[in-house]
Amino acid sequence: MKTAVFSSHGFDRPSLAKAAEGKHELVYYTEELHLQTVHLAEGCEAVALFTSDDAAGPVLEALHAIGVRFVALRSAGYNHCDLATAKRLGIGVARVPGYSPYAIAEFATALLMALNRKIVEAQWLIAQQDFRLDSLVGFDVHGKTVGIVGLGKTGEAFARIMHGFGANLLCTDIVPNEAVAKELGIEYVPLDALCNRADIVSIHCPLTPETKYLFGKAQFETMRHGAIFINTARGEIVDTAALIDALEEGKIAAAGLDVYEHEKGLFFFDHREDEMTDPLFARLLKQKNVLVTGHQAFLTVNALEGIAQTTMANLDAFAAGTPSGNEL
Repeated sequence: MKTAVFSSHGFDRPSLAKAAEGKHELVYYTEELHLQTVHLAEGCEAVALFTSDDAAGPVLEALHAIGVRFVALRSAGYNHCDLATAKRLGIGVARVPGYSPYAIAEFATALLMALNRKIVEAQWLIAQQDFRLDSLVGFDVHGKTVGIVGLGKTGEAFARIMHGFGANLLCTDIVPNEAVAKELGIEYVPLDALCNRADIVSIHCPLTPETKYLFGKAQFETMRHGAIFINTARGEIVDTAALIDALEEGKIAAAGLDVYEHEKGLFFFDHREDEMTDPLFARLLKQKNVLVTGHQAFLTVNALEGIAQTTMANLDAFAAGTPSGNEL
């Protein structure tokens, strides 16, 4: 089956090609899918999309008009795909519900420890031949209270890591995981209580209409003074302007962000020759107590192989007319 792979890059093409094993003809495009790039999928029965692609209603209408009948999402999240329109048009949609929750959970831990132990600042000071330790004081995570927003597969993996550190665990989720909570001693609390009590807050929930701007001015004002805030989930869960205000006011000690609410068209591309046109992002980068990475938390060999294998399994199932179990 001929499939147009949008938003493909050097880091994921080898694993996709290996997983295809000659069963599917993959046509790679670095370009993101949107109305102006739909034509690239002409002659294809399917498209394989990443989180940066746009599969809104009008885009799906245009894809359907040129013969595309299947959307393989190379992600667990599906907020970028209009499922209602896909169903109306008869376009099948399947996702990768799980690939490596450990990749993201471990990266969230890395952001936390880099911020807490001032590793980036320490490296900068060493480069200046300044070997003083005065500004590099952190704290033991052992004994601290960690608030986890969302206890799905990734949230659970992060909880297990924090449990290994000896932290006290709080969680908020619309569907409690009682078995894991009992095993790890996790206390379920409302979001406001979690913000008020946690020394560290880490987001691991999906982006939905209900979670957009879940963290705004009210939540940051509720957070414990000096808390560290981590987001490796989705950028739009956080009101970036409100977060920056909290950082500048000293309410929050530091923030580690692998995602950004306006990252589309920014992350995954080389902008070294371009002027910064997003004043909010520029303001974010000026914060000395913020560590920003470009949506790389998932980026491990294990995760890339898992994404590729499940994507191909979804294409196999569609081609054979059988369910893969990952349909939306």
